[in-house]
Amino acid sequence: MEANRILVLGVGNILLKDEGVGVRLVERLESSYRFSENVELMDGGTLGLRLLDPVSQSDHVIVIDAVQKGGSPGTVYRLPAEALNKRVTFKNSIHQLDLLETLAYAEVLGHRPSAVVIGVEPQDISPWGIELTQVVAAVVPRLEEMVLEEIRKAGGNWERKTQASPEGIEVQ
Repeated sequence: MEANRILVLGVGNILLKDEGVGVRLVERLESSYRFSENVELMDGGTLGLRLLDPVSQSDHVIVIDAVQKGGSPGTVYRLPAEALNKRVTFKNSIHQLDLLETLAYAEVLGHRPSAVVIGVEPQDISPWGIELTQVVAAVVPRLEEMVLEEIRKAGGNWERKTQASPEGIEVQ
């Protein structure tokens, strides 16, 4: 049996502080873990519908994004893509609108993957700044754990990368 193709998609604009949390988490995952061959990590930035090809070629999509749902800054969310239809408005996130549209087009093309959004309520998405706020940066480890769990549930694996110390001893 062929393994599920899993796409981990970080979206957002890294120039708008917490808006870039999805991209920043994908960078963190790439630098810290090795993933099974059926897992692809992608910086989706603000590409929107241009992500149709990788999305439609996947069986499961895990989207990481800033989500404005009205909670306190730093509130973490897990939202199945189907739930987005019921709550997305323009004020929530343009990326979620793009995700819904991309999934709809993938379905028209004959393959709509299952999808989930792992998100965090941003504190500041004003221009210009490339650093996450302290409150959002503090929940990045929790977001990481949630994404790794979603990968595991979808049939993917990972291992933490080890680094060689200057003395040649492996450390974690």
